[in-house]
Amino acid sequence: MKKSIFTVSAWIGLLTVTTSFSSGEIIEGNKICSEVSDKAPKAQTYKIRYGLLSKSGAKILSGNYDVGSFVAENMTTGEVYDTYYGGGFQSVPQYYDGLPAGTYTFSAMQGQGGWVGYGTVVATVSDAQVDSDGYITVYIPIVWEE
Repeated sequence: MKKSIFTVSAWIGLLTVTTSFSSGEIIEGNKICSEVSDKAPKAQTYKIRYGLLSKSGAKILSGNYDVGSFVAENMTTGEVYDTYYGGGFQSVPQYYDGLPAGTYTFSAMQGQGGWVGYGTVVATVSDAQVDSDGYITVYIPIVWEE
């Protein structure tokens, strides 16, 4: 009886030790070390600040406007990144955090009222466009308004 209790305890102990380490850990001596991942590092992403460009050419970064959401579409992959605020009368600036580098078509969707129409801007997102605040500011043109 004592022998079987000892054997079962030894097996449980062995199983506990072997399953307590994740697959990314290696035991060296009495230290546990993590393996270096062979996965590629995450691609750098950028913070986007959306503003509007009035019909007269003035840059707008404050106020409420009839905007449904701001959209960035990657011209190479076709992926769409949307602020998803929906509805209308959003304040600007609006922000999107996590846009990968690339060339995009930026636009704004009409809000609920449908009182403003927006154009598009094609721009490249990269380190060169980051301003002193850490953002890439994109101004979406207002092409008509009631």
